[in-house]
Amino acid sequence: MFFSFFTFLFFLALFLLASSVRIVQEYERGVIFRLGRCVGARGPGLFLLIPFIERMRKVDLRVVTMDVPSQEVITRDNVTVKVNAVVYFRIVNPVDAVIKVVDPVYATSQLAQTTLRSVLGQSELDELLANREAINQRLQQIIDEGTEPWGVKVSLVEVRDVELPSAMQRAMAAQAEAERERRAKIIHAEGELQAAEKLAEAARIIAREPITVQLRYLQTLREIATNNNSTIVFPLPLDLVRPLVDGWRARGDEAPIK
Repeated sequence: MFFSFFTFLFFLALFLLASSVRIVQEYERGVIFRLGRCVGARGPGLFLLIPFIERMRKVDLRVVTMDVPSQEVITRDNVTVKVNAVVYFRIVNPVDAVIKVVDPVYATSQLAQTTLRSVLGQSELDELLANREAINQRLQQIIDEGTEPWGVKVSLVEVRDVELPSAMQRAMAAQAEAERERRAKIIHAEGELQAAEKLAEAARIIAREPITVQLRYLQTLREIATNNNSTIVFPLPLDLVRPLVDGWRARGDEAPIK
């Protein structure tokens, strides 16, 4: 009987010791409640709890990657789009995450969805497509301010995909094509203007120095000679022909009129 009593005490002490030992990982914290009152967070490592008086709730401090479901949003310029996003956050205050909110992950998800619809509803479509980085920063700031009382820190918010209606996609494609045509016409006109300016400058130079025309003839002959053809073009200098033309004109003036 005496042996049985000590055996019972031994197993009772062993049970109490096993129920009081807690091990918390490096990425976790244990929030301790003593008779229902929070006395702080412990960990990481091994520690003891007072059996039947203290209880512990573990909180994971690692970064959580949460997908925000696709939201149908009407932008400020009355365009309906579907947008989804991703939110990166972590718990920085385990006591507030346990005491002030039932489920910090679910609460952050709902706040992210509401904020996404609100912010994108105040933005125009062109701003959403061109200034996505500014919108991401605005979303991160608003969500982080909303989750701060819960001990949650939102580090990054990224708008991943913007789904446009088919009619809007065709309209944007037509607009982009018209813009490219406009730029092409402007570039072509600028090229014509520059070519005309260069031609006018060349004409002024040739007018001052007529010999440049013959030099141009020789250059053209050299370019033609490089091709594989049997035709040879030889330019005749105008200075050689001019005396003959002048002589024929003089003889024509002296001839008697019949």
